[in-house]
Amino acid sequence: MMGLQMSISGNHNVIGAHAHANLLGWVTMALFGTWFAFMTEKAQSRLAMIQYGVYTTGVVIMTPSLYFMLQGNPALEPLVAAGSLIAFAGVLLFAFMVFSGERTTASRDASARI
Repeated sequence: MMGLQMSISGNHNVIGAHAHANLLGWVTMALFGTWFAFMTEKAQSRLAMIQYGVYTTGVVIMTPSLYFMLQGNPALEPLVAAGSLIAFAGVLLFAFMVFSGERTTASRDASARI
């Protein structure tokens, strides 16, 4: 909707919010989903659900706040910052799951084939 609004109006002042919505809401979540599709045991863990909730909450707070801030409401900057930090916490949780020493059945099977 942001892209359509910018295209129809010819006003591209919210392009930053549009880019963040695409990169955080689509690309990064697709990367998370792809990794979890291969690491099904970790995907079924409680930490995976917490990570999803934390990251999604951050994106849902940050993206509309950034949109309205770029529309001329600078009072929303603290909300943008809070959403960004929450989303970043979700990324850190994901990194922890990726790099944790816990091996899954899929990784053991892959190691056995090598």
